[in-house]
Amino acid sequence: MSQSDKVGTPSGVKRVRKAVLPAAGLGTRFLPATKAQPKEMLSVVDKPQIQYVVEECVASGIEHVIIVTGKGKNSIEDHFDYNPTLERFLEEKGKKDLAGMVRKISDMVQVSYTRQKEPLGLGHAVLVAKDLVGDEPFAVLLGDVLIPGENPATKQLIQVYQQTGLGAIAVEEVPKEKTHLYGIVDGHAAPQAPFGERLLRIRELVEKPKPENAPSNLAITGRYVLPPEIFDCLERTKPGAGNEIQLTDAMKILAKEHGLWALIYEGISYDAGEKLGFLKATVELALQNPEFGGAFRNYLKTLKL
Repeated sequence: MSQSDKVGTPSGVKRVRKAVLPAAGLGTRFLPATKAQPKEMLSVVDKPQIQYVVEECVASGIEHVIIVTGKGKNSIEDHFDYNPTLERFLEEKGKKDLAGMVRKISDMVQVSYTRQKEPLGLGHAVLVAKDLVGDEPFAVLLGDVLIPGENPATKQLIQVYQQTGLGAIAVEEVPKEKTHLYGIVDGHAAPQAPFGERLLRIRELVEKPKPENAPSNLAITGRYVLPPEIFDCLERTKPGAGNEIQLTDAMKILAKEHGLWALIYEGISYDAGEKLGFLKATVELALQNPEFGGAFRNYLKTLKL
């Protein structure tokens, strides 16, 4: 039996404590809004995108968030840092609830930063975090993919890893005619409680296949839990188009040599990295807002569409 065929609950599986958030991209799809600010800091309703993702980390039990930044990303560091001047101003104005909210952002998790000096792909961004991650499993969350909900997708993947000792990636069904927009999973069902048939063993990963060539309609969603062996796979991954190192290519090696799961996660994702997805996220999260969601819903009903 090969290592990739082994299943069950292995002994000595390390806890997933760290998460890597690649945030070094230039955000060109949102120009001119991103000319002087990071796309990760674009607000959806009342919070920057990256805060939603960090909050998902915290809700999943992550203790240490590693943000991979690049040139012009200082506002991300400022957002998660203390701002005593602002806190003091709010307290003096009697706005202690707002002061507490600002402080909570800085206190919610340990955050470290490392720099990707050149935009050499998602795989390279993850590899840049190698020294901070060390020899332990970790999560990867794309900062422009929002998956709100009480049962975070990252937490679901961590449960798969803790039960099996193998890495896992989140996937969701997409229309067959849109497979050319996504990385697509080729896998076979390998049911295990409590995941059932939502858990698949990955055979292959295909980047943006034409609909007629797609092995399935299960698309990679932007949430990963990976073992430290992924770094060796990344170091052996040859650069592709644009001299970029792709995480998908490294995960192909990982799947063959160590095994890799795909989990059809429970939840809904929003691709806030493109304009239509950003608008959908804004509208749907606004509708869920306890403060003004009802009033916003009533407003939308008045629109003549």
